[in-house]
Formats: sequence, structure tokens, C-alpha cells
Amino acid sequence: MVAASTTSLKLDEEIKGKIRRLAEARRRSAHWIMREAIEQYVDREEKREQFRQSAIAAWNDYQATGLHVTATEADAWLARLEDGEDVDPPPPECHG
Repeated sequence: MVAASTTSLKLDEEIKGKIRRLAEARRRSAHWIMREAIEQYVDREEKREQFRQSAIAAWNDYQATGLHVTATEADAWLARLEDGEDVDPPPPECHG
């Protein structure tokens, strides 16, 4: 079990009411609703940040090498995948 600690959070009355109503409707505690919301938010934002970092790395790689796949090449590859073929993506080239 992961150790937990208490954190204080100030919420306005409107959001507290929404949480309370949702908790009652779901037969959960307000605490559970808030923890679930925070966990989902953090998971989503971590994935978004990983995607952003991956995009930055890809852009930096492109800037350094010039290697890339054109939209036409990507579309052709995706069409083959859609047709059920198990094909590798096209290799990046310098299309300068």
C-alpha cells in the first residue's frame, strides 16, 4: 500500500456542491471523487507532456538530419495498414 498524506485544498461552494451531488449519485465519498479526478488529470497531463517531449525530440531530430516521411508516403502506408497488411512504416529520407 502506498503511504498517503493529507493535503488541504480550498474549493468554492459551487464546486463543492457539484462534488457532493456527484458523490451522492455515484454512492461514493466526496474524497473518492476528488482523488479520482486528480488522478485522472495527472495521468492525462503526464501523457500529454510525454507526447509534447516526443514531438520536440522528433522536431530536433528533423532539424539535425532533414530525414522525414512525406504525407503521401504516410497516407500510402496507413492505407496498407487499413487494408490489413502488416507492413513497416516507410523509412525516413531527406526529401530536400
